Order: sequence, then C-alpha cells, then structure tokens
Amino acid sequence: MYAVYRQAHSPTAIEFSVYCNFISNVEKNLVVAGTSQLYVYRIIHDVEVKSRKEKLEQVACFSLFGNVMSMASVQLVGANRDALLLSFKDAKLSVVEYDPGTHDLKTLSLHFFEEPELRDGFVQNLHIPMVRVDPENRCAVMLVYGTQLVVLPFRKDTLTDEQEGVVEGPKSSFLPSYIIDVRELDEKLLNIVDMKFLHGYYEPTLLILYEPNQTWPGRVAVRQDTCSIVAISLNIMQKVHPVIWSLSNLPFDCTQVMAVPKPIGGVVVFAVNSLLYLNQSVPPYGVSLNTQTTGTTAFPLRIQEEVKITLDCSQSSFIGSDKMVISLKGGEIYVLTLITDGMRSVRAFHLDKAAASVLTTCMMTMEPGYLFLGSRLGNSLLLKYTEKYQENLEKPPAEEDKEKEEETDEEKQEEPPSKKKRGDSSTKLTAGKNQLPDEVDEIEVYGSEAASGTQLATYSFEVCDSILNIGPCAGASMGEPAFLSEEFQTNPEPDLEIVVCSGFGKNGGLSVLQRSIRPQVVTTFELPGCHDMWTVISNEVKEKVKEKVKEKDKPPAAEGEGETPEEEEEKTEPAPVEDDKKKHGFLILSREDSTMILQTGQEIMELDTSGFATQGPTVFAGNIGDNKYIIQVSPMGIRLLEGVTQLHFIPVDLGSPIVQCSVADPYVVIMTADGVVTMFVLKTDSYMGKTHRLALQKPQIAAQPRVITLCAFRDVSGMFTTENKQTCHTEDQDSINTVDDEEEMLYGDCNPAGITPTKDESHPGYRLSSGALGGGSEGRLGRAEPTHWCMMVRENGVMEIYQLPDWRLVFLVKNFPVGQRVLVDSSAGQSAAQGEGKKEEVTRQGEIPLVKEVALVSLGNNHCRPYLLVHVEQELLIYEAFPYDQQQAQSNLKVRFKKMPHNINFREKKSKVKKDKKAEGQAGLSEEGPTVVKGRVARFRYFEDISGYSGVFICGPSPHWMLVTSRGAMRLHPMTIDGPIESFSPFHNINCPKGFLYFNKQGELRISVLPTYLSYDAPWPVRKIPLRCTVHYVSYHVESKVYAVCTSVKDPCTRIPRMTGEEKEFETIDRDERYIPPQQENFSIQLISPVSWEAIPNTRIDLEEWEHVTCMKTVALRSQETVSGLKGYVAAGTCLMQGEEVTCRGRILILDVIEVVPEPGQPLTKNKFKVLYEKEQKGPVTALCHCSGYLVSAIGQKIFLWSLKDNDLTGMAFIDTQLYIHQMFSIKNFILAADVMKSISLLRYQPESKTLSLISRDAKPLEVYSVEFMVDNNQLGFLVSDRDQNLSVYMYLPEAKESFGGMRLLRRADFNVGAHVNAFWRMPCRGALDTATKKTLAWDNKHITWFATLDGGLGLLLPMQEKTYRRLLMLQNALTTMLPHHAGLNPKAFRMLHADRRQLQNAVRNILDGELLNKYLYLSTMERSELAKKIGTTSDIVSIIIISPFFGLVL
Repeated sequence: MYAVYRQAHSPTAIEFSVYCNFISNVEKNLVVAGTSQLYVYRIIHDVEVKSRKEKLEQVACFSLFGNVMSMASVQLVGANRDALLLSFKDAKLSVVEYDPGTHDLKTLSLHFFEEPELRDGFVQNLHIPMVRVDPENRCAVMLVYGTQLVVLPFRKDTLTDEQEGVVEGPKSSFLPSYIIDVRELDEKLLNIVDMKFLHGYYEPTLLILYEPNQTWPGRVAVRQDTCSIVAISLNIMQKVHPVIWSLSNLPFDCTQVMAVPKPIGGVVVFAVNSLLYLNQSVPPYGVSLNTQTTGTTAFPLRIQEEVKITLDCSQSSFIGSDKMVISLKGGEIYVLTLITDGMRSVRAFHLDKAAASVLTTCMMTMEPGYLFLGSRLGNSLLLKYTEKYQENLEKPPAEEDKEKEEETDEEKQEEPPSKKKRGDSSTKLTAGKNQLPDEVDEIEVYGSEAASGTQLATYSFEVCDSILNIGPCAGASMGEPAFLSEEFQTNPEPDLEIVVCSGFGKNGGLSVLQRSIRPQVVTTFELPGCHDMWTVISNEVKEKVKEKVKEKDKPPAAEGEGETPEEEEEKTEPAPVEDDKKKHGFLILSREDSTMILQTGQEIMELDTSGFATQGPTVFAGNIGDNKYIIQVSPMGIRLLEGVTQLHFIPVDLGSPIVQCSVADPYVVIMTADGVVTMFVLKTDSYMGKTHRLALQKPQIAAQPRVITLCAFRDVSGMFTTENKQTCHTEDQDSINTVDDEEEMLYGDCNPAGITPTKDESHPGYRLSSGALGGGSEGRLGRAEPTHWCMMVRENGVMEIYQLPDWRLVFLVKNFPVGQRVLVDSSAGQSAAQGEGKKEEVTRQGEIPLVKEVALVSLGNNHCRPYLLVHVEQELLIYEAFPYDQQQAQSNLKVRFKKMPHNINFREKKSKVKKDKKAEGQAGLSEEGPTVVKGRVARFRYFEDISGYSGVFICGPSPHWMLVTSRGAMRLHPMTIDGPIESFSPFHNINCPKGFLYFNKQGELRISVLPTYLSYDAPWPVRKIPLRCTVHYVSYHVESKVYAVCTSVKDPCTRIPRMTGEEKEFETIDRDERYIPPQQENFSIQLISPVSWEAIPNTRIDLEEWEHVTCMKTVALRSQETVSGLKGYVAAGTCLMQGEEVTCRGRILILDVIEVVPEPGQPLTKNKFKVLYEKEQKGPVTALCHCSGYLVSAIGQKIFLWSLKDNDLTGMAFIDTQLYIHQMFSIKNFILAADVMKSISLLRYQPESKTLSLISRDAKPLEVYSVEFMVDNNQLGFLVSDRDQNLSVYMYLPEAKESFGGMRLLRRADFNVGAHVNAFWRMPCRGALDTATKKTLAWDNKHITWFATLDGGLGLLLPMQEKTYRRLLMLQNALTTMLPHHAGLNPKAFRMLHADRRQLQNAVRNILDGELLNKYLYLSTMERSELAKKIGTTSDIVSIIIISPFFGLVL
C-alpha cells in the first residue's frame, strides 16, 4: 500500500524561546520553536486596534526537517545579527542566521557527533542534546549521550593571532570543536540533570547538576541527598578544564539550576520541595517550600513562611539582577526576590504570588517590562509586568482587593470552571466580535509585594497578546456545523467540522476547526450575464462631514489593484460618522453590452437615469479623492462623478479600447488593448473645492515591447523608497557580500513549503522612515508620507516598477513569469528597450508564459506589508516585499520580493477550447471569441474591512481568501463551498454590515457576511471553547447532533482505601497544613451543543470517586426503534483504581441521548442523557467499539462481545488476548485491537457460530498509541501510530510467504511523523475533478485518513497507486539532494522509521513526504523542467500529479 503524507495544519505548540537580534542589530526579536517550526516575532507598540496593548507581529517563519531539541542564541564577532544554535536528535548541532538578501535562513556551520564510539555501545539514546551558551559569547557547549560535552569555541577578535592550525579559513567565526568526556573529570559524574554557565568568571565556567547514585521517593528512607554540583572552568585555548568548585549531598529532587546574574552571581537550584542558593565562597542558603522535605533530606533548610508550593515542571526567568519570575505547573506566577546583605551573599528569599496564567513550557524575559510565556498546553502569552514601589505600608491590602475584583470580572466573562461545571445556564459564551476564539486567555491577578532593601514592590501582570495553540490534540471527532446557509444545505458532499480536545488542566477546552470558509448568505439574486462588478462609496446622501481627511481607497480595492490604508484616527471616531463614510452607495454590474447601476441603501434598486454610463460594458469603477468622487471607466472614456452627478467626461481614443484601469489615489492609470498606457490625475482647484477634473499626463515610457498588464500602488509603509538608508556601519558587512547575494538569487536557496516568511527590517532606517522619530502623534502612528508607484509587465517577461508621477524606472526584473524565488532589481542602466535582445534566449528555452494580472497590495499592521500577487497562465505566484539596501548609490527601489509557498490551484479544467487571451477571464459567459475585445475580469480583489479583516480575495477555479492581520502571518483559506467564483466585491451596507458580494459560476449574486464566531487569523478557521478542565474524549452523536464530552478536574485526595477482610473502607489521612496532598482526577460526561458550544444544562453525569473513564465512543447497536435496525448510543468504559490492595474493577455505561420538551427560555435543554446500562464488570474496561450491531469491550485480558436487549448486556462471545487492549476499531465484522505493548491483532466475529476468532496479528512488540483503517478501493490497511512518533501500515496478505499463511500481519509502509499521534479519523475523498472525466475513478473509494498530533498539528495520509508513487519517489529523491534544506537537515533521515530498539526488519518506507514534494511547486519554471527532465517526464505532468491529491480531495 502506497500513500503520501501531508501536514495540513502546522503545529502550534511552543517549546523553546529566545530573545535576540535575529533580523538586525537595530531591534530585538522573539524567536520561538515548536516541534519542527521556527517563528520570529517582534513587539509592535503602534497597534491599529483600540486596546493600545502591545502585540506580537510575525516577521518570519521557517519549517525544518527535524524537531528542535534545544535552542540558544549567540552574538558572533563582527556579525550584524545574532546566530541561533539549534540541536537535533541524536547529536546534531546547526548554527543558522537570518540572510537579509533572501529573507531566509542560512546555515553557518553544521556539527555532527553521532559516531558509534561516542555512544558507548548503547543502541537507544534517551538523552536530549542540551545546548548552553556562555553569557559573554566565548563558547557554547552541547551535552550529547548524557556523558560527552562538546565545546564549540567562538573566535574573539583579540585572539586571532594566537590561533594556528585553524582549518576553517580566514572568515570563520568558529574554532574547531573538541569533546570532553565528563567521566574523566570524576568517574561519578553521571546522570546529568541540568547545566548552566555562571556569570562573573574570567573564563567560561560551566556548572553541572548531576545525581551520581540515583534514588526515588520510595527509597528516600535509605538513600537521600543524592544530587551534587560541580563547576568546571573551560580554558578554550589550552583545552584544559579544571574543576573549580563542587558540592555534594543536595536534596534528591533537584530539577534545574538558574545562574544568577552579576553583581550577586552564584546559582539558584530548584528542587521539587525546596529552593537553594549556592555560591562558591558563601555558605549555602536553602528553604523548604512544604513539609515534604522533612525526613527526605538532611540539607539545612529554613521554612519559607506563607508558601506551600512544589517546583516540579516549573519555568523561570530573571527580570532583574535579583528578581526572578517563576511559573508553577498549575500556572501560578510567583516573583522571587533574592534578599542580599552587604557582602552580596543571599540571606533570604521572598516569594510572592503575582498572578495565575497559562501552564508554561518556556519563559523568556523580553524588553524591560515584557515577559513571554510559551506553552504546549495552552495559548502562549505576551505579558506586561509593572512594579510599583510603595513607602507606606497601608496601601497593599486595598490594592489587593482592587485586583481581586479585576480577577473576578475577567472570570465572569470567561465562565469560571465552577459555574461551567454545575451546568449553570446563565453563563453564556458570547460569540460576538469582542471575544474571538484566541482571546480566551485570562490572567488572574493577585496583590504582590516584594521587599527590596526597605522598599516594597507590588507586581502586576497583564496579558497583551496571545498566540493560539490547539494542541495537545488528545482526541478528535467529526461533526456537522450547526449553522450552514440554506443555499449550501443541498450540497451532495456534507461540510464537516473537526472538534479536537485541546489543552490540559485549566487550559483545557475544545477547538472547532473548519478547513474552508463558509459564507453566511444574506440573500441571493439570479443575475445571469454579469461578468464583473464593483461597489463604490458615495456620501452624497448626508451632508459631508468636515473632518480629518482619510486616506482610504476602496475601489481599486474592488479591482484588486492599488489601495490605500486608512488613517489611524479613524478607528476612534464615533461609529455613525465612520459608517456614513464607508457605506457603499452604488453597485455597478458590467454585462457584455451594457452596465447596470444599482443604488444600495435600505433596499437595492436599479437607477434608470444617472450620470453613469450604462450603454456599454464597464472596465472599472472605483473611488478617488478620499472616497469623495467616483470614476467609471468604459472602453472609450472615463467619467468622474460625485454621487449620481457627472462632473467630468473624457472620451479616450488611443487607437484601441481601454481594457484595464488601476487607481492609486489621486492617479488613474489606464491601458488599452494594444498596450498603450496613459495616466490621469485628479485636480482640485482652489475655490470652494468645487471644480474637479481629471488632467491627462502622458508617461514617457517605451511603447515596445507591449505592456500586457499593470497595477498602480500607493505605499504608506515607507518601505518603498529609493533613498539609501542612513549610512550605518552595521550594514557594511552585507554590502561586502553583494556578489554572493546575486549568485544566491540566481541559483536560489530555498524555503520549505508551508512557511510564511515575512518582513525584514535589517535597515536601521526602516522604522525611521515610518516616522518613528517624528514628534508627537506622528511618531506614535509611525506613518510615512504616501508614495505612488506603477508596476507593469511587458510581453517579453520584463516587470518594471515606475515612480509616479514622473515615471522614473526604479525596479526591473527579467523573466518575471518564471517565478524566481527572490525578485532582485536589475534596473541599473537598463531600459525596457534593451531588454528586447534578451527575448531570443528565452524563446529558445520555450515561449515565456504571459502574465495575465498583477496586484500589489499592502496588508498587515498599519499596512506595512506589501504583497505582490501574479497570475501567470496556469499558476498563481505570491510574493512578499522586504526591504533590502545594498548601500549602492544608484536610485533604485530598496526592496526585494520573496516568493511565498501556497497550495492554490490555478489550473483551469482542460475541457474548454483555448480562448483568446483577453476573453479568458469570463470563462464561459460569452463565447464570441476574439471579435470583441473585452475588459479583463480581475481575479485579485482587494478588500479592506470585511468583518474586521483586510486582504485579497482570489477568484477563479479555486477561490481563496488571503488575509493578513496585524499578527503579520499570511493566511490562505479556501472557499470551495460554492464552486468557482467569477467576481467579488466588498459590500458595507445597513443590511449587510462589513459584508461582501460574489458571483458564482451559475450567475447567482450572493450577498454574504463572514461568520464572526470563528477566528480566521489561524492556519485553519478555528473557534476555541475554553472548558477549563482536561478534555479526554469527544464524540459526535449523529441522530441528535450534539457532542458527548468526557472531562476531568483534579482535586486533592485525602483518603486511602483499605481492605479489612472482604470489606473496603476509607481511611482519612491527617497531615500538617504545609503538606501538599496528591491530586486525584474526578471524571464526568456531559453533552455540548454545537449551536452555542455550551454545556447543555442538567446533562452532566459525574462518575464515582477514583473512577477513570478509559474510553468513550458513539456506538451503533441493534435496536427495534429505527428503520435501519441500528441506533447510536454513547458508550463509556471505566476503571476503578484504588491502589494495590483492592482488586481493579470497571463499569460499562451505555447512554442514550433522548429528546425531551425543553425548559422555557432554554432551547438547548431539548436533549438529555438517559442511562440505559451501568453495571460493574469483572475487570477494568479499557476499550470499546461496535461490530455488526453488537458492543465489543476489552475487559482485563479478554475481549467480550455483548448484545444489548431490554437495557441489559448479554454475552455472545469472548476471546483471550495480550496484555492490555487500549484501542479497538471495527469495519463490517472485523475488529482491529491495539495492545499497549504487543502491537495489533485482527479479530473476526462470525454470527453463524457466534464466535470471535483471531485472524492474524503482528508478532513483533510495538508500543501502540492509536489505530485506524486505511481504505484504498479494495485494499484495507491497518494504520498504527507508536511511541517513537512513527506511522506504520500493516496488511493482511495470506498469499505472501512471510505471513505464514496469514498468521502474521505484514508491515507494508512506515514513516516518521515527528510528533505523537493520538487521534485519527477518516473521510472519503472528494470527487476530485469533474464527475464526467474518467480520472475520478481513481478516487472512487479511497479514504483520506486524518490525524491530530500532541503538538497541535493536523496531518493526513492519502493512499495512491504504485505508478504515481514510483514517479513521485524519484522526484522526492531528486529534491532531497537538489534543494538546500534549512539547518542542513536531511528530509530522508527525518522521515525514516525511528526505532529505539534494534529491529530485525528494515524500514519499508512506501509513504512519500508531501512537505518535501510540495517544494517542487515553489521552484521556478526552469528548475522545475530541469528536475522533471531528471526523472524522465515534463514539469506540467509533475505539477498536476502533485496538485491533484491535495486540492480537490481535502475536506
């Protein structure tokens, strides 16, 4: 069985963070890593939104073929930016840095230590390669295999003379690395727990915390205080490393060390129950945090008053030289102050509870006052902390009360867990605009004082921003969306949404994900024959309000061409005024030979008489002059209107009709069918502002080669500039390498698919040009003066950018349509005419494709992110502009464009006859061919505020929304629900606020809005529902359309069960008040309605104390009530764990979801649980499923088959199995059972003889996480995910010799996902192409198997035919070697089956890596043909093969 793997949603969990000068020395960036993704953020202070809180903006994102195990940053000598050190399994280290010339990662050096002699003969390696960097950037160390310390020295300027024998050449920043075996320092130096560099030493000094003789809590009575520390001083030149300080007999539960910065120095050691401060010449100081330390350690500890905490799983970060923020495993945030005496030795700790926040995985102090909490278990947060020093001591209590109130207010809006759990119907989760899914991060505030000297400091924390995380995805279920416009309810293929269990503990909840955008249709009109439309703003209705002029330009928007961001002040104006300013007054529909003008007010009506031209088609319509005026362009003329009155009409005869127009207020650029370009400017004469006209300005540009498309652009970000930035020494380094950069551009270095790299601000002047230095409000808004530009493409493939109004050429790219990865300016001394001679070379390689349309739009925060969209014959290219200044004197545009990967299919169906180029836009609307030269229909439609989002709507066969918010990441969401879309326009109207209009293929005009309960600023449209407790299982009950959800909360446990004879009784344990009791999970099952995503009142079933739910599913059992003879029930299996003395039992619960009369005012209460069966079983019930209408349960080591009759279960059959079955799935009468250690077994139920029998099983041991079936027409595979993050496909092949007549299942495919998979689900493939074509047969009965990972990612496996597999395998092998991969990682090695134990079987592979294959689409045309030639086919065929599995078929 062959398949292809694809990551459909990149992982969202964050595990590592560093704060460094990643992009440039001017500004610091937050770099975070999670699984295989690296994201770069910057803090933005001038946010558009009202809240005025600082936000994180994503600047770049890179995807790696390997999981980051550890990360650190270092400032190398003479570099303009910091480099990152990334370590990977088992012992690899890559040093990477940002490359300003390509806006990508470049690898500086690679270090590999996986030699067998370093492994000591061990086959499996459990040790994570830990990287630590000396605070003064003298060297880095990496601990590999737990015993080898790799030292990587960095070159210092002062030392350059002394280093002989350095092979790396003159420029290398690295000296040769060397390895220290730590056992040579001391043979007991084993089991290293943590290590850090100390501050304030003359040479790099590494402190190691280790445990030579290990112990555990049950052995503490006889062996305790087993931890030790040792500090070694690294003399890099002599390669000697003396031990300068050691201390042993530290408590056994030490978990990590934190080096204290100067002037105090030394180290704080975290143990689970105590906190120690150690320094070389000072007596140690330690405190106990709870009474678990009594009797478990002899280390002298003082009692820390008023604190009862444990420090396991805690994260910490210094926010001052003597203050540290600590986040505990429950999310509580404490501020620890080290109180010192005159001798700089610590004499006391002061711990203070300051807030409660997310469960933290990594913590990073950013610029003063900001703290980043990265999390795997919840959303990552940017916190702002403030300290207030207070002289008088009376104030704190009041302060505390005030903050307590804040806390409760926040809680009210967010549903506190207590209310939620009681099923209180009054708490409502508002689905309004104010609470989008990613705003569920609250922070509870507590008063906090910290004595420093004599002053008291109160700390308060507030959340500024959060990064959405849907992981860890423990379970998943498919369901139907509650709201779907009736227009789409008849679609043959149902639209489904995925509900995943996210988070843990108080960060737990459900995430509802949709693959595509589903518009909410307000109304539909049948208007056949319209092939284009525009909406224009008209404010003639109301008296014009005199106020600050807005720079806002909707219409080019409609055309998807120029556009201009709105002014900041606008947001704060009173709403009604703003509304009047933005309402669309007219809708203009262009037909083949006429134009319809509709006035859009309370109702929409056609205007018969107006200043608009209606006799012929319209080429373009839009606003100009700050939305005061409307222009309408017809093939033979231009009209300027104010409302319905025509102010100015210019007949235009340039020898052929006008086919394209683009506006960058106040310029109007038009182009005729013959490629003649001309420009008009809006002129306003002085008196009364009444005389308005369009003045012609003929541009002085070459007429040949012909211009085929253009776009005017208005830039307000200040990025588009021809001035050199301040000559600043930091940039010199880059200017030296310009030659290499050119090389790099030509041959490219490549960016992995699925990434959104973004803006580079390597220019010191970048922020300055945005007015950041300007005084007062201008500085705050960071605005630049608007500049105007015009981009045009000629038919010989040259793209040019001219500066308006004087049409000066500032940027030129040859062979533009081939899609280079980076567009580099070569305008120096090159005019368009000279480009002519070049055309021949291209022609020889094959005719250069024609560009159909370009759009340059600025999106993102304050419109600082220009994007370029290009429609080349069969393809869409998206580029992002980034500033690049080579410090050359010539006055070219200081910008480059970086290609963005995407998956949008622009290939038209082949059935149509090739059309005339001009007519192509209106695919099937008018078949007259070349006789009439029509205006083009723009595919790229810019919009500015549709439900608060701005971006570009991409029309065509595969319609997509491209959104960029102030978060800065480009999001592409498909909108497949209504088929191909012909044209689109934003529409803001009383009855359709901030909505949009579009025409589908059937000529239906739909007036729609974007549902606001979803957040679209995420890889998939998502809605996160906080439940504030761990969600274990979710299951959709089809008949009643509700979800059953199993959750648990942790409560302290103070009773122990004891057996006295046959009786069981509970003994209550009394301990002192500083004792921390163990936690016990309390489970409950409840119904949640997808209408409002609230728990349905009174449906909650609480399980007994000590009782754990081990499985919960919707099962179809036999029933007389339904026609089909099967009915859906919710079944749960439980296990009652009460220690070693009590026999383990379990229960099976069968619940029916019944309909009842809802309570008044509570429509959701129409569904209720009815318990049909809940009886104790002989052992723990560990897995459930259904098979031919019977219930199958795994109880202990047996699997039983039951039939449900009269609310009782009757046993039908049973079979003995392996150790512990924890997952079961069935198809027809086959049952697939997964064992926790012993792989999978396939069973069959035979109703005639009522027997359960084993057909086949996998004989090799395997720690299974989850299982699912793979369906490929008539082949059935068994998909297994395991502990080593692999996916394997097993098959039952009795004919094969090695299966011993079918007794053994054979592994037929395997693959390493790089993340743990716990949840699978399956869906049939969509009829990918046309139903008529024969191609569909290939997809007839294939299923896509989807899965969700514990890192918050989603992926899929798609079965494929062997022929396709073989062809793509050759391509994959070619791509592996041809492309440079980030951090020098090898995709082949990463995707290889990973096994901790030696296995006797080789990897089978047979699964392709779609992430790597996808990069093929990211290559330029020449690179593609070259690769395709290598594997003996053509690039077209390859592109179609790669595209087809991923487009039509996915959700």
